[in-house]
Amino acid sequence: MTLSHHPGFTSVGNIITRDVLPRLHRAQRLPLCISCIGTARYDGFGDADGFDRSVGIGECPSPEDAMIFASQRVARGDVRIGSDDTLRFRPRIMIIQDSDKDLVLAGAVRAGIVLWQQPVASDAEARRVVTEASRLRGAAFAAPGRDDAASARDLRFCASLLEARLVDPFWRETAAELLRLPQAA
Repeated sequence: MTLSHHPGFTSVGNIITRDVLPRLHRAQRLPLCISCIGTARYDGFGDADGFDRSVGIGECPSPEDAMIFASQRVARGDVRIGSDDTLRFRPRIMIIQDSDKDLVLAGAVRAGIVLWQQPVASDAEARRVVTEASRLRGAAFAAPGRDDAASARDLRFCASLLEARLVDPFWRETAAELLRLPQAA
């Protein structure tokens, strides 16, 4: 006995492979964690006395919700280290990671908005980004003395901004699609 394949018929195996399994795999990587990398300093101290700091912001059930949540927090200026009123925090990069700590999306914080970075399109492009970011981090490490602390921090920031494009391959298509939507602009 042979089964005839009708043009409008999709086998259960194809439906499971194409639709169900990817959703289950994605669900295992949720919730998404949102954090912010920035510079902290106490009132009365200059930029040279500042230090890099990462702050947890929250969790969201989807990349779309995470983008909105992060953008709203930045727009309200609601990214703080803690309750210490003398500690100032300047957010620089928002990061969205899955439960495995793989990068989903990241962007630079400027003028109260998040400029989400376009993910790399291929592994070859990812290697080029890693090479350039490593070069920048090396230059930051080589910056001698306290007088160059601000320039070293800026070089580390540039490296981090490049690395923000190193979205995990699992999330690349989703991230690129989200950035094509009008509300992501």
